[in-house]
Amino acid sequence: MTVQNLQGVARTLLVPLACRAIDTIRPDAILRDPRAVEVYNALGGNPDFLMGMRGHDLVAAVMRARQFDTYARDFLARRPSGMVVDLGCGLDTRFDRLDDGNLLWRGVDLPEVIELRREVLPDTERGKTIARSMFELSWLDEIARLNKPVIFLAEGVFPYFSAADVKPMILEMAARFPDAELVFDAASLFIAKHHNRASSVLKKTGTRILWDVKNPQELETWGLHLLDQWYYFDAPEPRLRFFGWIRLIPFMAKSTGIFRYRLGK
Repeated sequence: MTVQNLQGVARTLLVPLACRAIDTIRPDAILRDPRAVEVYNALGGNPDFLMGMRGHDLVAAVMRARQFDTYARDFLARRPSGMVVDLGCGLDTRFDRLDDGNLLWRGVDLPEVIELRREVLPDTERGKTIARSMFELSWLDEIARLNKPVIFLAEGVFPYFSAADVKPMILEMAARFPDAELVFDAASLFIAKHHNRASSVLKKTGTRILWDVKNPQELETWGLHLLDQWYYFDAPEPRLRFFGWIRLIPFMAKSTGIFRYRLGK
């Protein structure tokens, strides 16, 4: 399997890998991820993996990964016997970033993605992958058999689907893991429309942002409980430079965020 064989949403996995690798080698790196550099170089180290992403968008991608890591570490600190499940794991190197010698991690993604991933990021005893679409819910059986507290992470995944697409999966997750947590990122309808018009990544992969939830509280009507929400402009980030002015405009400052839920009230 080569990166050239990846199509559609699967092909977008190259972008966050390249963002983390390129950022890591900077002296002012937001997130140190040496394993991402190894994987990026193993795949050819091609800047074209960014698909035109640059500037503040690259910075935001790394900030997003850092915040997902923060939520995962917080969960594991509270639930030391817990496990991390990455939905749409792609070529993420979160296991390496979080591993404390005891971490249990599972990654779920399409078979063609997992085939490529295992070539450059082989499974280990505690870090394994499941080659299945997240919508094929039989993968939940494998997670349930481990009988661990779970935090589900969906970084850069849900925006490519509508609420109607992901709702059956989330409801099943909530029914089977009522004490679990779910973290995902999403953009407002305004930003989604902007990205669909202007994003070089979406154009080059033939994908679109379909997420259509107006605010994170809507998912509480599904039986979830919103625990926290994080936005890119909540705190100053020097690497965003002059884009920091966006925090002064509320509807823009809160237009893209990361949301943490408990899967049950």
